[in-house]
Amino acid sequence: MKWQKLKPPEPDDPMCCCECDLDQHGCCCDCEDLDEACNRWLKGKPDPNRCHSPLLAAMVDKLELSMIPALVLLPLLLQVAALHLVLGIITLTALPVLVLWYYHATHRKKRRTLFFLTLSLYSLAYMYYLFITQILPRGDVSQLQVCTVTSGMIFTIVSLIHTKRGPGFVRTSSLAEAQCQSQEPNKGSPHLNGSSHSVQSASLREVQSPPEAVAAKWSRCPVCKVKRPPRAGHCRTCGSCVQRLDHHCIWINSCVGQANHRSFLLTLVVFLLTSLYGISLVLHSLCPRQYLMTALLYCPGVYNQYSTALCFTCAWYSSIITCGLLHLLVLQVLNISFNVTEREAQLALRNKTGQSRLCGLVTDTGEYSRGFYQNWVEFLTMADTSVSPHSSLTDLV
Repeated sequence: MKWQKLKPPEPDDPMCCCECDLDQHGCCCDCEDLDEACNRWLKGKPDPNRCHSPLLAAMVDKLELSMIPALVLLPLLLQVAALHLVLGIITLTALPVLVLWYYHATHRKKRRTLFFLTLSLYSLAYMYYLFITQILPRGDVSQLQVCTVTSGMIFTIVSLIHTKRGPGFVRTSSLAEAQCQSQEPNKGSPHLNGSSHSVQSASLREVQSPPEAVAAKWSRCPVCKVKRPPRAGHCRTCGSCVQRLDHHCIWINSCVGQANHRSFLLTLVVFLLTSLYGISLVLHSLCPRQYLMTALLYCPGVYNQYSTALCFTCAWYSSIITCGLLHLLVLQVLNISFNVTEREAQLALRNKTGQSRLCGLVTDTGEYSRGFYQNWVEFLTMADTSVSPHSSLTDLV
């Protein structure tokens, strides 16, 4: 019993995309606490386990009101950074450290949290607000350029919502389906000894290539107790098995799996294009005589006015976020090109079964790769084979 308590949820349990230390003994919030609290409040039944309002406690836990100080301090820190160049360097350098410290101080015990998703959406909205109120009145941006930036933001949010609809959870009925599929060849039907059995075997050989037929072995999850398909994995943050699990992304508060991997990649591409285009418009307005490549490093006279200094500081802030997401996009593209997921790359590094390629940017397992072209064709044409029981409108957050 002691060994079972110390045993991790799963040996191949993937870390999230920032390798954060999340509490494994928490529980996911699917609004059950909020619904139960609302029912008790409507019926007038007090909660015997709590001395305060259960409805208020559930709403506080769901809405994460502790995010409010971070959302208030972000624009204040950016305004302080706009006062002087030295303050800007110090503030932008210390800002990631302050964000991570505040996260560990307030949200590290939550398995699923809206901290990073709320912070990213708020930053996106605040940058757009400054673009409309500070850059647009200068007259250096045309209406077509404003419509392009606005369309990019809307497309990013729509793609994010589509990504949040579910990564493709393994259904609990997958075990029964797998057993039925395994029992069909063993039935005593006369058709199995004749042409029917040969046609079925031929179709299976056509669907599965020789490398995949060897690797296509279903496994039982030690946590969910379900029969899961190949390349599926258990996410300790969401508490469910996900088809073709890549990683749990804290920036979207969801797993990235077979059902939403393409939309996740699309969200990164659209956001990066919109961010780079918006930064270029801001720098062209603030430093019209400088090249775009040098305007971010040298822009004379930008600190003569507070409004231009604030926009220049926000351009630097957006550039830092863009560089981080660009690195994530490069890793995703390389993994797709080698047909390997982030979870499989971590397992290969742990078991020392993979080969590092491209200066360690990607780990080639050689198990599913069939060439650059075929790998991308498989990624773009893969389909979700199950309906997620957790995918609903409430999971959009």
